[in-house]
Amino acid sequence: MAEFATIARPYAKALFGLAQEKNQIESWLGGLEELAAVLQDQKVLSLVEQPETAASDKAKALADLVGLNDVSLTNFVSVLAEQKRLNVLPEVYAQYQDLVLALNNTKSAVIYSAYELMPAQLADLTATLKTRFNTDLQVTTKVDPQLIGGVKVEVGDQVLDLSVQGKLNALYTTMTN
Repeated sequence: MAEFATIARPYAKALFGLAQEKNQIESWLGGLEELAAVLQDQKVLSLVEQPETAASDKAKALADLVGLNDVSLTNFVSVLAEQKRLNVLPEVYAQYQDLVLALNNTKSAVIYSAYELMPAQLADLTATLKTRFNTDLQVTTKVDPQLIGGVKVEVGDQVLDLSVQGKLNALYTTMTN
């Protein structure tokens, strides 16, 4: 959601800056990943959204669930709880991860394909994409049967649609205009 991205951005940047100062970038990335994963559970999400539960109790419950032992990261969760922003933690994690990748001159890429890619196909495609985008990539693959064939690639805010579905949509648009 766009509004979650807008809300999460300053939190992710602030946490990343603090992590750089404390030399905790990678360890906090792992902690944020665990927090984001826990918030995908419907029971945890309903606890976070309960207005009658105190913010400190919500933050403590989340920290206990993932076994957070870093004081600064626990304080960050407390700040989010006080600001009623715990629901944006998955987006904070995603943006923090992008900042970590940018620090390493790497971008995150998601490759959607109609079928599971073979390892050789994935390696060839990854090499081509690294050349095309002129950067190292951290690649994730997802199967999307609606593509019919081909691939669709998202690197940051850029989308490269080489799918059969994308070509059919472009043909349809051309024919109707």
